[in-house]
This record gives sequence, C-alpha cells and structure tokens, in this order.
Amino acid sequence: MTQPSDIRREHLRTALDLAASGIPPLPLRAGKVPFANCRRCANNACGGRPNMKTPGPCVCPGPCHAWAAATTDPDVITSGPWRRAWLRAEAVAYHPGGADLTVVDCDNADAIAWARKTLPATRTVPTTRGEHWLYRGTMPSANGVRPGVDIKSTMAYARWLGFGTGTMAALPDFVRALTAAKPAAPVPVRVPALVGGGECRHRTPAYLERGVAMAVQRITETSSGVHAAVYRTFLAVLSTHGRCGCLTEDHVARLFTAAQAKGETSRHCTEAWTNARTRLGL
Repeated sequence: MTQPSDIRREHLRTALDLAASGIPPLPLRAGKVPFANCRRCANNACGGRPNMKTPGPCVCPGPCHAWAAATTDPDVITSGPWRRAWLRAEAVAYHPGGADLTVVDCDNADAIAWARKTLPATRTVPTTRGEHWLYRGTMPSANGVRPGVDIKSTMAYARWLGFGTGTMAALPDFVRALTAAKPAAPVPVRVPALVGGGECRHRTPAYLERGVAMAVQRITETSSGVHAAVYRTFLAVLSTHGRCGCLTEDHVARLFTAAQAKGETSRHCTEAWTNARTRLGL
C-alpha cells in the first residue's frame, strides 16, 4: 500500500525532474492551491516577487508568492523550507510562462469539443474533468475566455499531470486573441424564414458546416482590408444561409471570433452583421 510519505517523496522527485527539463515547479497544498506566504511575506510586506526570472526584493527561501516562487534551481527545491513544504504537498504545479508555454485549460466536454473544432492540433494532457492543450510561447493568462476555457501562461500556475501526447505546436494568434477580446455580445441569429415554413433548403448540415468553415478561413487568411473583408464574408454567408433559419448562435460566434482574432472589435462585428442583414432585407 502506498503511503502518503511515499507520494510526497515522489512529488519532490517529479519537481526535480521538471526543473532539469527547464520547467519551474512549485508545491501545492490541500485544495490544490499554492502554499500561503510566510509571516514575513504576508500581504506582500516583503515587496513580493515580480516574476520568477527576475527576482524582486523578497529573499524568502520558502515557496511563497505562488507562481512567482516556481524555480528550476534544485538547491532551492531541496532546501529546508521547500522540503518541509513537499512533506505536506498534495500535488505538483508549474509556471507555464516560466517554461515558455501556454496552457489552454478545457474544463469540460463542451470545451474540449470546441478546442478540437477550433484550435490547431498540439500536445494534450488529460485532466480530472477535461484536457490541457499545450502550446510553445507565452501570453497573458486569463480565466473564462469562453465557457469552460481558461488560459494559463505568464503569472499563473497549472497543475502538473504529465507530459501528455502529441507534437507541441507554436502558440497561434487565435489563442492570443481570446484574451484581447471577448466574443461579441449575442445578436439575433435566427433570421426571418421564407414563406413555406423556413425549412432548410440545403437538406444536409454538412453543406452549412462547410460554408461556415470556408467563411472562417477566408477571414483568417485576410491580410489587408479586414473590415471590408469581414463585411463581404458576412454578406456571403447570409445570402446563402440567412433565409432558411439554419444558422445558429454557434455559427455566428465562430464568424465573430475569427473576425476579432484579426483585430475587429465586437462593435464592428455587430455592425457588419447588421448591415449585411439590412442589405439582404433579413
């Protein structure tokens, strides 16, 4: 039977292995949260640590300041204060930004389905409820960039759950854009149906899916005149699919997200969509 002491020694071995690989680890206590600051560092009275690569005025030898304490220095990881922390640790975490990584944390099945449909393939790590998608490169961290999806990179920590599977890809601009602009506010996407009940004349969902995917690609590959290109693309989608009532909020959100990734604001997306509908009399 595995004893808690054996598990915690394994945590320390994992931390040293990570450090040797250039991944800065830190211990997590019960509740899978970082260890609290010591009395001297409480409320950042010590001045804090701005980040793990350029230490600030704090010289506390313990695992204070959460992600900022993560280190690849084996002497620190095995020092007295850290060793005492490892004896109480419940898990191992790491600072993705300190390893030049970004984690797209998909927390449920819907988030995973979105990632598989939207994001470039990369290395994935199974989690308790979902998956971590790992990319090379760093960006600002943010929670709730869309339902069930968090970004963990600089100034954040992620639980270490293994190296995962797959070839790690470079951080795409689409993921960077998730923290720069939230998806546009919901707009009406069920358009007036034609006389005859509004039954979809396309017969198969594959036709609509292919059309939306091509529209997203057209926006993504635009190199100049983005605003005009977005409007023309919205107009083309609505002229083909706008009268039968087959477009859903998910389809429109994909178009808006692609446009925002190219620098469009949510207001511009909404205006372009509305103008396209008006021109078509929808």
